[in-house]
Amino acid sequence: MRKRCVLLLRSTIIGLIFFVLFAACGQKDLGQDQDIDKPNPKLKTVDLTIGTAVVHAEVALTEPERSRGLMYRTSLRDGEGMLFVFDRDQQVSFWMKNTRLPLSLAYILSDGTIVQILDLVPLSEEPRPSDRSIRYALEVPQGWFTRVGIQVGDKVRIPSLK
Repeated sequence: MRKRCVLLLRSTIIGLIFFVLFAACGQKDLGQDQDIDKPNPKLKTVDLTIGTAVVHAEVALTEPERSRGLMYRTSLRDGEGMLFVFDRDQQVSFWMKNTRLPLSLAYILSDGTIVQILDLVPLSEEPRPSDRSIRYALEVPQGWFTRVGIQVGDKVRIPSLK
């Protein structure tokens, strides 16, 4: 009887050790795959032309790339930005969670027409929705659109993103 109890206890301990190791490995992998507290890795870039101005923009095509956006970035120079590409025309909303950079945001139709420009407050979790369905959104350093003379109604030439 005593030998049976010792074997049962030993099996239970070994089982618990494997369970703890398996759970710890699973948690480590989950964190590495998501890296939710780090900036997006450098994304594919395109040059967007708006009138005579050009912005060198990273392209956020996937849901994880769009969700993270410019979070955790520490700098963004004039003439640089991030273009968010949606699969279809839709109303969207942006916020500045985990984003310390002051940004301006343009909501853009599928034909490239800018229909709305907003200034965003760093770290604000207040949603800033589009007034209508759009296909693209472009974030740039705050005030860049004004500094280069871009306004609602201007057209963005967007190259093929495939």
